[in-house]
Amino acid sequence: MDTLALEATGSKKAVNGAVAVPPLVPVQAPVKRKPAKKAKKAVVFFEVEILDAKTKDKLCFLDKPHTEILTLHPIFRYPQWYPARQSIRLDPKGKSLKDEDVLQHLPVGTTATFYFRDLGAQISWVTVFLTEYTGPLVIYLMFYFRVPFIYAPKYDFTTSKHWVVHLACMCHSFHYVKRLLETLFVHRFSHGTMPLRNIFKNCTYYWGFAAWMAYYINHPLYTPPIYGEQQIRLALIVFLFCQIGNFSIHVALRNLRPPGSKTRKIPYPTKNPFTWIFLLVSCPNYTYELGSWLGFTLMTQCLPVAFFTLVGFIQMTVWAKGKHRSYLKEFRDYPPLRSPILPFVL
Repeated sequence: MDTLALEATGSKKAVNGAVAVPPLVPVQAPVKRKPAKKAKKAVVFFEVEILDAKTKDKLCFLDKPHTEILTLHPIFRYPQWYPARQSIRLDPKGKSLKDEDVLQHLPVGTTATFYFRDLGAQISWVTVFLTEYTGPLVIYLMFYFRVPFIYAPKYDFTTSKHWVVHLACMCHSFHYVKRLLETLFVHRFSHGTMPLRNIFKNCTYYWGFAAWMAYYINHPLYTPPIYGEQQIRLALIVFLFCQIGNFSIHVALRNLRPPGSKTRKIPYPTKNPFTWIFLLVSCPNYTYELGSWLGFTLMTQCLPVAFFTLVGFIQMTVWAKGKHRSYLKEFRDYPPLRSPILPFVL
């Protein structure tokens, strides 16, 4: 009987005369796991202190933790300091921070100290260029038409007998009309304004040189170049070639920047052959500008024009070197063979 009972149960074991039943193992219901939460990006809150760059007086303190990325310009506004005339800097004597700079990308802690400098009254670059370029155009024409009080009274409203004088007037006028049209329809400026005080210096440079050159080229005693028509025609070809090249570069640079944007890209040659100089030069617009004035100097064989060309070359070289350095600093893959303004030379 006992044997039959054991066989019938099949799972019971006798322990000390007692029958042991194995414990039942409870079956656990599947546990629903909660979806893992996405890790939140760390938000860094900044306390911004702005001091006067000259006196070191505290001008502003921002301690509201509501900004993850803070555009640095303008941080604060006072009635007399509109955004265009504000300069925010990391160092009192350092460079102004760009509009697109943000705190996370700058070498500052969570408590940032910046320095403010008033740039003075500002004027738009479009107005600056229109003023600079209209002056030489008008002034040169005054000498060309020999308005009174410039030369002797007997030469008032007379014209020169040398055709190179008329050609020089056309080339000079063409150059500045081109600049005016480019200012209105081609150029896109990365900076909207410049200090108002600079316009007086710039106008003195452009207007003064235009008057100096025009006085001698249109003078009744002016003599044509030594090599005559051959020299004039060669100079005219150089001038026109470089004017077309300069315009082509300005259009290429315009196409790199979408309207209303401050995007900077590496300029490369396009299908236009005049842009192929980008293979060797960072600022070919200055290269073509230099060539234009060299052609004008050769055409007129006038010392004031040569001096203007030299001064302009020095200034454009300074600008070209600065822009070349900024390209190298900003773009790691910038073409290494390029020179600032003159291929393989400068």
